[in-house]
Amino acid sequence: MPTNTPPTARYSPRARWFHWAAFACVALAYLFVNLRGYFPRGSGAGRTVMQSHYLFGLVVLALVLPRLLHRMRNTPPPVVPPLAGWESALSRLTHVALYAFLLLQPLLGLLAVWASGPLKLPFIALQIPSPMTPDHALHESIGHLHETIGEVFYYVIGLHIAGALWHHFVRRDNTLRRMA
Repeated sequence: MPTNTPPTARYSPRARWFHWAAFACVALAYLFVNLRGYFPRGSGAGRTVMQSHYLFGLVVLALVLPRLLHRMRNTPPPVVPPLAGWESALSRLTHVALYAFLLLQPLLGLLAVWASGPLKLPFIALQIPSPMTPDHALHESIGHLHETIGEVFYYVIGLHIAGALWHHFVRRDNTLRRMA
């Protein structure tokens, strides 16, 4: 996609790849978990939908640490024109919340599954043994927390998207173009 933003004013190709890969995997994890209600519980299609949700959650988890390391080692390109103090603070807060979500949400999902046994993804021949003793009450408790945080993060993700669009269409700065 052509852009008028000079390459030095954009995030690195690796940072852009991490961002858009995480976006795609989070979107797919949400898609699959929302599809589960369309299939009978325990059916083959229902299991495949949930296993797809688990798979994309694991990919998000696998991406978050290298993404954070890359972010800590590479200074983001400046926003032009510069942000006001409150905008910068809100941006940092939103990004901390997003990174916390990208780390904690998949971990909670994995713990919820492990509380009921190993994580099985037969369609890719993957099984991750559980380090935990099966505990249905713990499974339910962690699963409820995982779902609640997932619902809250619809709003944080929405705030992130609204902020990007506000920067692009209202403020007319380079925030969105830096990630293009």
